[in-house]
This record gives sequence, structure tokens and C-alpha cells, in this order.
Amino acid sequence: MTEAAAAHAQSNLPELSVSELAQAVKRTMETNFDRVRVRGELGRVMIAKSGHLYVDLKDEGATISTVMWKANVQQLGFKPEEGLEVVAEGRLSTYPGRSQYQLICDRMAPAGVGALLAQLEKLKAKLQAEGLFARERKKPIPYLPRTIGVVTSPTGAVIRDILHRLGERFPCRVLLWPVLVQGPEAAGQVARAIKGFNALTGDLRPDVLIVARGGGSIEDLWAFNEEIVVRAAAASEIPLISAVGHETDTTLIDYASDLRAPTPTGAAEKAVPVRAELIERITSIDGRLKNSLVRGLERRRTELRAAAGKLPRLETLFQIPQQRYDRAAERLNAALVTNTRAAQSKLDRVAARLRPEALSQDILRRRDLLARSAVRLQPAIKRALEAQRKHLDASARMLESLSHKKVLERGFVMVHREDGTLVRAAKDLSSGDVVELTFADDKAKAVIDPPPGAEPAKTKPKGKPGGDQGSLF
Repeated sequence: MTEAAAAHAQSNLPELSVSELAQAVKRTMETNFDRVRVRGELGRVMIAKSGHLYVDLKDEGATISTVMWKANVQQLGFKPEEGLEVVAEGRLSTYPGRSQYQLICDRMAPAGVGALLAQLEKLKAKLQAEGLFARERKKPIPYLPRTIGVVTSPTGAVIRDILHRLGERFPCRVLLWPVLVQGPEAAGQVARAIKGFNALTGDLRPDVLIVARGGGSIEDLWAFNEEIVVRAAAASEIPLISAVGHETDTTLIDYASDLRAPTPTGAAEKAVPVRAELIERITSIDGRLKNSLVRGLERRRTELRAAAGKLPRLETLFQIPQQRYDRAAERLNAALVTNTRAAQSKLDRVAARLRPEALSQDILRRRDLLARSAVRLQPAIKRALEAQRKHLDASARMLESLSHKKVLERGFVMVHREDGTLVRAAKDLSSGDVVELTFADDKAKAVIDPPPGAEPAKTKPKGKPGGDQGSLF
């Protein structure tokens, strides 16, 4: 017996298979490291078609394979990229198929403010290159909105501050779309709220939107740096005021909005004017307008009086027209006398032609002309009728010569089916068909015989009074 065989025979350790050993190691690691928090740099980053995330978490001395399932990947507030330093939280496990351990991660966040700012600057440069922050895209805020839509948390102090300031300055209708303003679900809710307000129609559609949140750290305000929120704000057809954080806080939605307010209270101030100041301004303008009208009327009255002194007297204005009238009146009397005389002369000439003797002579002349025309008319009518009669006789003779009855008189026969259709060829007939024969003097019915060698059809043709019955061979 060799030494190795002897040592094996003396060992009391249980014998395990490779799979059993791998499962034992897996249980031990998952028990002792059920929850860990690891800081490191992302190496290889791959998101599978299934939606699961596979990365290498490394530092200068070691590398850990890390996997995050799809449900947790969808909750990430940033885009995992190679070289980004992160803090991952989860549990250790092993992958027996390759005899290696891995971190099953369910939470991951950029490590420190520096990483967040780097990610923020990269996203800002991308959206700015697309033109989402361009000044020409920004819409003016309406001066007196009837309805204001607010996207914020329904329980925080922000909505109370906005309502209080709106009530002080210019009360109007406010529609609140409640959302989370912090956490992994906040960005999606804010984006859906902006799109939801834009989808409203009629009286419910706001004239302006306010997206607001109180102050906080960069992590607290991160939802308003998300790409989905920035794009929703840029695409809003309703003018949008952003009021996220304090005056020194800046998020990407501020660049995409149509107007940035330093605080939520400041957003309310920018959305509406002060009602009391507006009433005072209108009253002042109304007073100035009335005073201006009074001064204008006084000035016009003074100018009119000054002009009245420079106008000529009434008698002077009518002197020349009066002279023209007098001269025209003198010419009118003479013109009327001359015109009357000319009309009388013309009437006398016409009256001379209208004497009874002249009219009688004209009537006799026209009566004689009518008599001569009547004498010539009767022969002309007779000649025309004779010509039409000859033409009609010729047409009748031609019609008779072309009639089918002349053909039948020469021994021909017309064959019709029972439905009255004309038979033009023997091939159109079948054995047993009943036909009607038309002769020159009468009609008769017949039945078509079968071909030689075929049994005759047993059809009894019906007779017709005044005609003969027969068969056509």
C-alpha cells in the first residue's frame, strides 16, 4: 500500500462531488455575506436583451463580477458607464458553473457628488447639442392666466406657499398634479404630469405650468436632472416655469423651461401680477385718459374759435354763387321759349302727316298689296303639296319593295322561338324545340325533329286557330 493510499484510508472527511462542494460554498458565502455595500469603478458594462445588467466592479487590487436584475435596472437614476465610480449594495453569491463568486446587486448609485456632477455635465452637453435649451424655443408667459397647473408634492410646504402667494397677488384657478419629487419614481411621475397637463383640452387646460420643489442636496434634486423630465419640459406646448430648490440650486429642467424662478414662491410671483397694483395702474391710466380727453377738447375748442375769427363773412361767401345763379336764371327763360318753339314746329310737321286722308291712302295701298300676295300664295301652296305627295309615294314604293313580306311571297319562311326571338341559323336549334313558322299568308307551329337514329321527342305542339300544325325537318 502506497503512502497516498494509506493517508486516504486513514482520513475521515466526507467525500463530496464537485457540485456538492460548489453548493456548500454558495450557501456559506450567502449566509456570511447576505448584505454588503461595495465601492468601486465600473469596468465592463453590458445590458443584455433580457434587460439584466452585467458589470465588473473593480479597484486597483481586485475585480468582482456584478449582476443586477431587470426590475432593479429600471429603477436606476443614472446610466451605468465604464469608468464611473459607484456604490453597489446587495448580497454575495457564487456561480457554480464557473466556480466564481459574484455580487447580486439591487441598489447602485454614483459615488459622491463629483460623479453626479460629471454625469450631469455630460447629459447637459448632449441635450444642449440637440437644441433643447435654445432661447428661440422658449415661449412667453401669459400676463393674466386663468388656470395655472402645478406639478409638485401635495403634502409639502411648496404647494401651500404657491397657493398663498397666488391668493395674495391675483387669485385664480389652480390645478395640482400630485407627484413624488424625490426618489427613483419621481422623474417618471413628473414627466407624465407635464404630458398629462398638455393633453387636457377645454377649460381644464392650464395657461401656464409650474414645476416646483423645495431645496435639497444634489441627490435630492436629481429627479429634475433626468433626461425624461428635461425632454418633457422642452416639449411642453404650455409655457412652463421651473422652480426647483433654492435660488442657488440649478437643475437641467431650468435650462429647458420657458422661465426659471429662484423659488416656488418666486414662480407664483412670475406667473401672475399683483391685482391691487394692476387695479391702481388701470385707475391711474383711466384718470390720465380722461384728463387727456378734456385737455384735447379744450385745445380743439380754442383752435376752432381762433379759426372762426379768420373765416370770411357769410355774405362774402355767397356773392359769387348768387351772381352765377342770377345769370343762369336769365338764360333759362330764353332757353325755355326757344325750346318750346322748336317742339311746336316739330309737332306741326308730324301732325301734317297724320291727317285722315293720308292714313286712308296708306291703308288702301297696303290692302292692295295683301290681295296680290294672296293670289300668288294659293298656287305656291298647291305646288308644294304636290311635291311632298310625290316624295311620299316614292318612299312608300321603296319601303314596299324592301319589306320582308315580299320575300315570304317568294316561298321563304321566318322561324321564331316561343319567346319571339328570330332563329338565324340551324345550329341555334335543338331537338324538341318548339318554333313558330311565318309564311306569306299565315303562321304555323312546328317541333324540331331529332337527328337520324335518335328517338323523336314526345312533344305535342299546341295548335293555333287559323294555322296548320307540322314538323320542320
